[in-house]
Amino acid sequence: MKILSLRLSRPALLAVVLSLNLASCVSTEREVSTSTVDPRATYTPPVAGDRTRVNSKTVLNTVSATHAFSNPDTKDNFVLQLRGPRVLTAQAHLIVTSSTGDTLRHEVMPARALLNETAQASTVREQEIAILQSMNNFFAPGRFSQPAVPADAEQPGEMDSKTWAALREDPKTVGFDYTGMGGSERRMTYARKLGRAVVITQ
Repeated sequence: MKILSLRLSRPALLAVVLSLNLASCVSTEREVSTSTVDPRATYTPPVAGDRTRVNSKTVLNTVSATHAFSNPDTKDNFVLQLRGPRVLTAQAHLIVTSSTGDTLRHEVMPARALLNETAQASTVREQEIAILQSMNNFFAPGRFSQPAVPADAEQPGEMDSKTWAALREDPKTVGFDYTGMGGSERRMTYARKLGRAVVITQ
């Protein structure tokens, strides 16, 4: 009788194991499914009493572009992502990755650095809109230039001679102009001879 009951329990045990595996696959598929929300949509703060968790890792807005940068024959990916609980207190992540997926540059700046000085934004809502509009224009075609270092440009005091020479010797370097922390105008470029991204403060 004991042998018979053992034989009957094996199929039942197998069925339980298979059902657990199936449930695991289903939950995993749910977890990795991609969002259907358009990342370019304007961020709307959650209403009072909403249970949605908003923290420093919450992505409020994302803009992206592709442009030749580290390699003149391919296009790299430029992403500006706003992360945080609110637009005004968020952090803007500027991320540049190569066509093969390597991170060339990851810079973090406060969202307020994106405020345009000429924008008439007095209220919180107006400032939030100004930041989001600035994000939309962050990768405008006019911000890219080639060569990154003009022939008559003078070597910046904070840059070493080796890096400056590597940029001057390569006429195919591409420069990307943007406003960084403290409102400083910057030009990002890629020194192919050194294999790294370089930022020139203007």
